[in-house]
Formats: sequence, C-alpha cells, structure tokens
Amino acid sequence: MSGHVFHPGHEELHGVTVVVGSGDGKTYVGRYHERNARGVVMRDVAIHDPGVATLGLEEWLARQRKFGVQVAQRVVVVAGDQVGPIRRLIEQ
Repeated sequence: MSGHVFHPGHEELHGVTVVVGSGDGKTYVGRYHERNARGVVMRDVAIHDPGVATLGLEEWLARQRKFGVQVAQRVVVVAGDQVGPIRRLIEQ
C-alpha cells in the first residue's frame, strides 16, 4: 500500500528493506531506519563491496532477494554525501 507508514511519525521507507548505493562503490541492503544529519541509517545490513566480492552486483542482489538478507552488520550509517539512489529491494 503506497503512502502507508507502519510506524507513524517515521518516513515512508521506515522498516522497508532497501538497496542503497554509495559513492565509494559499495551497495548496502537492509532495513531503512531513517535519514538524519549523519546520513542514512540502516539495520540488519548486507554489504556488497566490488573490491572483494566473489559475485557481481546483480547476482548478489538476486541472492539477497531469494534467500534473505545475509546480515554482515547490525547497524550501518551511509554518510549523507555518499548516499546514492535508495530503492526497495523488491523493485530490483
């Protein structure tokens, strides 16, 4: 349901599993918590780092969708000046 906010007082994406690209080339998949002065706060996050990854980004995203998010960090803050597009994982 578009426009529905699960927790009133939060942004529409709060609690939704999203994909966030960053300026350093990493891609993050996790639950969107909020955007604040520091950047985008995410919870239960998987991280694709092209410098060390054994899978390409598209294959990695497909695995995250199929098998669930492989949590690498409980909380990540993607710095505001590094945040790329934010998309829902199910729309990838």
